[in-house]
Amino acid sequence: MHKVLISLSSFGAAEVRRHGQLFFARLGHAAGADGVEVRGELLADPAVELPALATAVRETGLGAVYSSPEGLWHDDGALDDAALARALDAAALLGAACLKMSIGGFGANSLPTLQELQQRLGRSAVELLIENDQTAAAGSLAAMRVFFGATETRGLPLGMTFDMGNWHWAGECPLQAATALAPRVRYVHCKGVQRQPKRWVAVPLVDSAAPWRAVLSALPADVPWAIEYPLAGDDLLATTRNEILQLRAIAAQAQATS
Repeated sequence: MHKVLISLSSFGAAEVRRHGQLFFARLGHAAGADGVEVRGELLADPAVELPALATAVRETGLGAVYSSPEGLWHDDGALDDAALARALDAAALLGAACLKMSIGGFGANSLPTLQELQQRLGRSAVELLIENDQTAAAGSLAAMRVFFGATETRGLPLGMTFDMGNWHWAGECPLQAATALAPRVRYVHCKGVQRQPKRWVAVPLVDSAAPWRAVLSALPADVPWAIEYPLAGDDLLATTRNEILQLRAIAAQAQATS
């Protein structure tokens, strides 16, 4: 059965801040999710919330990913040691197997810092996964190719969180990106998109205007998927359960036809 996680931001920032991520992590478990992605930007008091979430993760058997809202490099190309330390500490406190971050301002003058990053990661049990964000600097296919090429050359083969929807915000083709980056992908943010007059919006895959089936087919079949589109409704548990089942059905169908 395909592993399906829920990015807890899917329940809406206002609702998550009102009820806390622990509430929604438990709801995700009740709905049948295999894990949750805890969002750093939605933690009101990390020192209190992360240990509570860690306890819930242990007790329920949920998998956990920690998502940091900070980029790994400053705009001037310097490695943001403090942001990396905060993220790794938070992931460890949560008991997360993976940490998700974007590359931020990585550039040519960042290359000497890759050895420092490698050393820092070597002292942690947490796996770092690089996500394409919604910016040109850290969310374009060209930027991702340059970054992963540089890390591979230096013996730092990092994996990737592939956000299907973010490519649209960055003006990129998600199918082209999936074809180019598939060997790096360890985790997929399942996010459909629709175009409104002035912006893109996230929607369930089945409502997406993008070629999501082709994108998923181009990516590794055995990596976890995470819901990262709005989950709402009068019966939120039922809505969440249905979306999880729908993703698993999509995965089963893809495997049957591959």
